[in-house]
Amino acid sequence: MTRSQRQLRVGELLRRALSEILSEGGLREPALDGVSITVGEVRVSGDLSIATAYVLPLGGRGAEEVLDALRRSKGEIRHRLGRMVDLRHVPDLRFMRDDSFDRMDATRRILSDPRVRRDIEDGSAGPEASSPGEEP
Repeated sequence: MTRSQRQLRVGELLRRALSEILSEGGLREPALDGVSITVGEVRVSGDLSIATAYVLPLGGRGAEEVLDALRRSKGEIRHRLGRMVDLRHVPDLRFMRDDSFDRMDATRRILSDPRVRRDIEDGSAGPEASSPGEEP
């Protein structure tokens, strides 16, 4: 599913504003006090009514507790976003665990496997390595 330029623009606008809100702190939720939270991405629905923020606390520890606290603070965060961004309507917020770091680690593990490295370094793996007129 491809996202429109408008969805991408609004998502990035919300990501930056949300990052600023979370770095400033001061939310009424005690579970968020002193917790550094990374906002990796914000995906916005086609009609801009729902924004899903992919977040992860620094180090990944206590992710579920942080997600629960963010969900409880959704109204306060939306109110702050409304004052920061120039949108007609602030989307409903959803918070999800950002697992992109886990996927990157898994990719690094795969690429460091000796068999995979051998195939990558060999250069003869796959039909694109053969010369024109040669049998693969």
